Amino acid sequence: MIVNLFARRYLFSRNSRSVINIISGVSLVAVSVPVAAMIILLSVFNGFEGLVRQTWSAFDADLTVRPAKGATFNIEELRQTGFAEMEAVTAYSFAIEQEALIAYHDNRTTVNVRGVDERYGEVVPVVETISSGNYCVELGEDVDKVVVGQGVAYALGLRSYATDNVQIYAVNRNSFSTLLPVGGYTLAELPVAGLFTVDAQTDGANVIISLRKAQELFDYKGAATSLLIKIGGDLSPERAKRALQERLGGDFEVKTREELNATLNRLMKYEKWGIFFIALMVLVIASFSIVGALVMLIIDKERDIATLRALGAETSLVRKIFTAEGVLICGIGGVVGLVLGVLLVLAQQHFGIIGMPTEGFLVDYYPVELRLVDVVVVAATFAAVVVLISAATVRTMIKLEKK
Repeated sequence: MIVNLFARRYLFSRNSRSVINIISGVSLVAVSVPVAAMIILLSVFNGFEGLVRQTWSAFDADLTVRPAKGATFNIEELRQTGFAEMEAVTAYSFAIEQEALIAYHDNRTTVNVRGVDERYGEVVPVVETISSGNYCVELGEDVDKVVVGQGVAYALGLRSYATDNVQIYAVNRNSFSTLLPVGGYTLAELPVAGLFTVDAQTDGANVIISLRKAQELFDYKGAATSLLIKIGGDLSPERAKRALQERLGGDFEVKTREELNATLNRLMKYEKWGIFFIALMVLVIASFSIVGALVMLIIDKERDIATLRALGAETSLVRKIFTAEGVLICGIGGVVGLVLGVLLVLAQQHFGIIGMPTEGFLVDYYPVELRLVDVVVVAATFAAVVVLISAATVRTMIKLEKK
């Protein structure tokens, strides 16, 4: 096409070695850097999002079933629904979750107590989260232990090999009185089996005990507050949820892991696209560097413009030539930026070039994840910005020919 031919001729001509070419080169670099930065920033947010989802899977089940009304349900009655024979259910575990007070010597803090049965390790990879000691909440029919979150242990000044038991206090629902609260608590003294580490929020507020001990502590005989399920086969969480909800009926609510963490999930998405629009503003400002290059090029090519008009070229054609020139300059910069951003992300993803500044984090280097949709969005947004700025500049500089 003649428009592209003229644009390439003005940019790559051997005879056009002037300040215009230098400005064009600067414009090329100016747009390539923010494009690469956008790819890197979005990939970093993707990496942290994946890391957070990984921590969710270490403590939250694929599906969580809770009663639609009330806090507990009868375990045997739920078994009679036959949910365990469903194709969607690979493993399941009954659990009790409730807040309590935990104490060790003179230190105490409020925690969420999760009482789980012997199948819990089949539903979530709790063994992989153990940082000290081992995962063991019950031995035989008589011995119960507690597995404590790393953050809770730090608050209590506790180590996994402590010889003294920790005390867990729960409100006795049947005898508690606000007027005479003394004796209105149930106490469980348990040895510490180990410490687990998931993330600061989770292991700073949770301890794990056996289901039978939780039933005794909270006076929930034969009951549980939730059913934790691991999905089997190739079923998606949404399909498995619908099938299980249909089986259990309206007396229960089935939620996926994403729904349980919906607030944090939305917050991460808002942060990601907030950073995207901030980087987009930087890109827009950088793209204005093409204005100077186009203005100087149009002034330098006034004789060529006059010649084209004398040959019968309309103003719209002349404008298209110089708009294509601006798009070509920025387009090369955009491609360089995209390639540079993708290569840097892939290098970090596979080789971990940049490490985390602090020790004791879940990973040793900044997590990144390259997604094709992000590359497409950045490229499309950049193309729209470049076309608009180039067209506006050319339209302002090249007026309609007076009759």
